[in-house]
Amino acid sequence: MASRRHPSSFLPKAFAEVDLQRQSRLGAPEVIYGAGKTPSQIAAIARRLRAEHQPVLVTRVDEKKARDLKRKIPAGKYHPHARTFTVSASRRAAHGQKLRVGICAAGTSDHPVAEEAFVTLEFLGHRPSRFYDIGVAGLHRTLRRLPEIRQQDALVVVAGMEAALPSVLGGLVARPMIAVPTSVGYGAHLKGLTAFLGMLNSCAPGITVVNIDNGFGAAYAIHRLSLIPFSNI
Repeated sequence: MASRRHPSSFLPKAFAEVDLQRQSRLGAPEVIYGAGKTPSQIAAIARRLRAEHQPVLVTRVDEKKARDLKRKIPAGKYHPHARTFTVSASRRAAHGQKLRVGICAAGTSDHPVAEEAFVTLEFLGHRPSRFYDIGVAGLHRTLRRLPEIRQQDALVVVAGMEAALPSVLGGLVARPMIAVPTSVGYGAHLKGLTAFLGMLNSCAPGITVVNIDNGFGAAYAIHRLSLIPFSNI
């Protein structure tokens, strides 16, 4: 017999079925991927989540779409550098440990991806801090911030070009690290593939790598780490 689905999770014309149980199952509500969806579709999903008293995070939202969303959901907030839109996401408590997470970005061009990770971590209830413009082209800048970086519980390291920053920090900082390659660079950066392969082949052991420009995925990976019941190990 087919399992019965909660009828209230469906939206008109069946363009989406909202996973209302994800928050209890994974420690975070369903996040809306904004690219490819109309403002009306995003607003309908967001309202369904809000009807269940769940906060809303929409990723990959451009400025035009954000203006339309703001008209439909005045209580929402647009984060232009992160390209995200949130509703009732402030002071949200983390389901697991509330982690201090250092967001390390090699250069200014990497900021959109780093900011996506920053906003996502705040949404998930953690305490991110920014360590920006510390790329290895000026290694003195990296080393100057090292004492602060070592005080974090985990790191998200965002870099393009040849993506050396995760390798450098991976050999200096004893913290879980999620590396994010960006589609930033000259010539043969291959839309981020060069950075991606560089991170995968890092000499520093234990670095986890997510997909190109995936700041959201890096933040969610950190959140999953926070749910581990360390007291039971």
